[in-house]
Amino acid sequence: MTTAIVGATLIDGTGADPVEGSTVVIEDDRITRVGASTVPIPRDAAVLDAEGCFLLPGLIDTHVHLTLDGNFDPAVRVMTPPSLRLLRAVPNARATLDAGITTVRDAGWTPPGVKLAIEQGFFPGPRMQLAIGILSQTGGHGDPHLPCGLGLAATLLDIPAAVVDGPTEVQRAARELLRDGADWIKVCATGGVLSRGDHPAATQFTGEELAAAVNEARAQGKRVMAHAMGTEGIKNAIRAGVRSIEHGVWLDEEAVELMVEEEAWLVPTLLAPVAILERAEAAPGSMPEWAVTKTRECIAAHRASFRRAAAAGVRIAMGTDCGVGAHGENARELRLMVEGGMTPMQAIVSATGNAAQLLYPSSAPVGSVAPGKLADLVVVTSNPLDDVSVLERPAEMVLITKNGVAHKSTLPSRTIFDNRRGDA
Repeated sequence: MTTAIVGATLIDGTGADPVEGSTVVIEDDRITRVGASTVPIPRDAAVLDAEGCFLLPGLIDTHVHLTLDGNFDPAVRVMTPPSLRLLRAVPNARATLDAGITTVRDAGWTPPGVKLAIEQGFFPGPRMQLAIGILSQTGGHGDPHLPCGLGLAATLLDIPAAVVDGPTEVQRAARELLRDGADWIKVCATGGVLSRGDHPAATQFTGEELAAAVNEARAQGKRVMAHAMGTEGIKNAIRAGVRSIEHGVWLDEEAVELMVEEEAWLVPTLLAPVAILERAEAAPGSMPEWAVTKTRECIAAHRASFRRAAAAGVRIAMGTDCGVGAHGENARELRLMVEGGMTPMQAIVSATGNAAQLLYPSSAPVGSVAPGKLADLVVVTSNPLDDVSVLERPAEMVLITKNGVAHKSTLPSRTIFDNRRGDA
């Protein structure tokens, strides 16, 4: 099938200046031609009229949890069967794609069957990379143990247990995750907000333990992402070779310099603490009070660290931690980035070209609008460079395609009779 989208202003995901009146030709799942209004259109192409609209690559969220739903009431979580938690991924995946997010990296607690089900067309959802499980030390951010002896997160069979201590146990658990199909190994280098027994600034895992995870990932051509909020844990992770720092709440000058020097990525998840506080206010009891307290302790530092990193040239990829907040609201992160000092174009690139570079460092199939790329596209009715929050409003998304297939389309067809119709 061949489709041509004509008339839109192109924002191609690279940071280049927008191009008015563009034409994008899609054949099967790939973009084959991109250019001005004179680009030839294949004779058999269906033509979509995007005059006055703005065309971007499909957005990429590099930190989501599709099996989480934002309710962190311990009583509810203990009483939730693992099968129900798994099935939450179905509406959450659809809501994500509905928001124009065509690719995600799931940062833990989603088994490989969800990715396979989307690929096989069981239900709509974004393209996925997976961490599957989360490596944590005993008593760390990923340890689900409760004082009563129960765990908060009953584990599905294809999510290996991942509370480990010492380099040897880390090595074994990393190998299990890689065996089960993990694209990334995720480690907890610090405490967190939503873990009961630790503080977000607390350092977790030794340098040797972190290096064990990195070495195992590298042996299979994979990389490591680190939940890292506190300063020393961030530095330990970077020095161990972790490629992606998640959250980065307390970044000091040395940590920022290390990130620049080592070309590590920051995935800031500015939306996560906002979502926690909103949930606590809207649904009392659904968010533990200790989590709300910790969120309030770190939110100002989080914003200041993002501003510091962006000003210093740290490589930043958009990630939201959706699952802590509502799925489908991912693009709110872009507005928070702009409020934190980015231009709208920089924020858009963080969710397109930059995010693609993080997920696919050698040759990204997505993230920009160019010949040869997969046809993951979003068309909106207003200019996101004037107001990036347009990407938060589903009603203004008039086209969403993934692999060249329209997930949503309200663009009108257009008939072209002139000499642009060629044999292509």
